[in-house]
Amino acid sequence: MNNLLEIGIFILIEIVLNRLVNLAFRIMSKKHNSVHLRFIKSAANFLVALVVVYCLSQQFEVTKDISRVLLQSSSLVVAIATFAAQQALSNVISGFSLSMSKPYNVEDKIKVVQGGSVVAEGMVKDITIRHTVIRQFNGECCIVPNSVMDAAIITNTNFNGNIGNFLEIEISFGSNIEEAMVVLQKICIEHQLTLNTSENGVFVKGYTQNGVVLKTTVWTKNLDHSFQACSDIRITVLKEFKKRNISVPYQNVTIYHA
Repeated sequence: MNNLLEIGIFILIEIVLNRLVNLAFRIMSKKHNSVHLRFIKSAANFLVALVVVYCLSQQFEVTKDISRVLLQSSSLVVAIATFAAQQALSNVISGFSLSMSKPYNVEDKIKVVQGGSVVAEGMVKDITIRHTVIRQFNGECCIVPNSVMDAAIITNTNFNGNIGNFLEIEISFGSNIEEAMVVLQKICIEHQLTLNTSENGVFVKGYTQNGVVLKTTVWTKNLDHSFQACSDIRITVLKEFKKRNISVPYQNVTIYHA
């Protein structure tokens, strides 16, 4: 009966400690909802469980000697970690590496590339002691082991403060190039989602068989704003070019009947 009471007390202690850890990290995440906090929380919960199990094993003669030997025998622990849980240990170590270097954060849009192939592309939702959860643009969640994330090439569109997206517009050879450049620059500056200023110029990228290609960079705070701003600018450009008789070339196909 006493043994069952001791086991119940230790289980209760573990539950209380885990809830305290979750509460502490929940408070910290309100101020800074970073991915490394979620990983450290998982690691802390695991450490609490490990300590409680060890302390519980010390209460019984049957398990006391076994637990002491396992703890003191570092060579045995290393051997078990190497052969029985090599991949799991690799994920844990990679998780700590990602937590310290912070190549991505919660809600960041990333693309994970390994060996020339895209492993996953979407928004980071969570990171645990073993894996990273990425919600892809089609709604599916991709669970990627931390060892893969640590070794892969990660493109993070939110890593820097602002997002730059190239915008190209083609006009006909007979159009007024200087006027078209001024109009395009003005539209980019005046859009409510852009960060463009007069320093962000418009340039002639080159020539095609149909006309002249103008190129500029649209700067926004994030990727969602970039998509919306570029779409709006393309629509506005067509309207303004039409008012000023600036032609956007397109191919005509003439079909002759025999």
